[in-house]
Amino acid sequence: MSPEVTAAWIASGAGGITLISTVIVQIIGFRSTRADTERQIRATHKDTADTLEHQREQMDRTLGEQREQLDKTLLAQSAQLDRTLAEQRTRTLNERFATAAEQLGSDKPAVRLAGVYAMAGLADDWVESRQTCVDVLCAYLRMPYEPDPGQGAPSQDRLVFQAAREVRHTVIRVITAHLKKGAEISWQGLDFDFTGVVFDGGDFGGSQFSGGTISFWDAEFSGDEVHFTDVQFSGGTVDFSDVADWSVPPKFPWTDIPAQGVKLPGGQANLL
Repeated sequence: MSPEVTAAWIASGAGGITLISTVIVQIIGFRSTRADTERQIRATHKDTADTLEHQREQMDRTLGEQREQLDKTLLAQSAQLDRTLAEQRTRTLNERFATAAEQLGSDKPAVRLAGVYAMAGLADDWVESRQTCVDVLCAYLRMPYEPDPGQGAPSQDRLVFQAAREVRHTVIRVITAHLKKGAEISWQGLDFDFTGVVFDGGDFGGSQFSGGTISFWDAEFSGDEVHFTDVQFSGGTVDFSDVADWSVPPKFPWTDIPAQGVKLPGGQANLL
């Protein structure tokens, strides 16, 4: 082989080695770069994940604070609404009370009748002041009362008396209706002050006097008979012991000994 060919083969081999070396270097470099890239990607991913986790935690804290603030705001608004509604209710009830009281003081019997039912309706709706409303109805019965002018009186005087008596008897009927068993709204357990009341009739029949104090001190039973038939007395005091007039005693549901808690004038018992 000629020296020229040998030299060519040597040169060719050296070039191949150089090429292979270059490829190897490139492969090594590529692998190193890929590893660096993967490490960089992993590092970037971790940073991103840490950032997202931090942002999530921050968002959770923010949302939690907002929820807490919203709950406080709603609670405050609810409390304010309750106060406003309570104030409006109290104002409305007070206005109804004033109107009913004014009606009871009217000089027109029909208006007074409306006042009786208005005050009774208010007592049903206003638990906190039910006793006060009942006190007003009892106070109406205690108002000065012109006696029966008699059959020989002028017709106008008779009409005035009958109208006034109808209002008074309506008060008794309303009270009785609320003391009966099964009343939609019961007034049992309340106090009833009939001090000085002139009873010229009326019917408490079927009432249940349970609890409370019912006073007839200085009352007058001298007109038409007042009925207490089928009345039940329990757990309270019904005092007739100091009436001013007992000439027409009421009719009671017992035939011998008064019911427990009932005090009659002189300890007597009224017979049916």
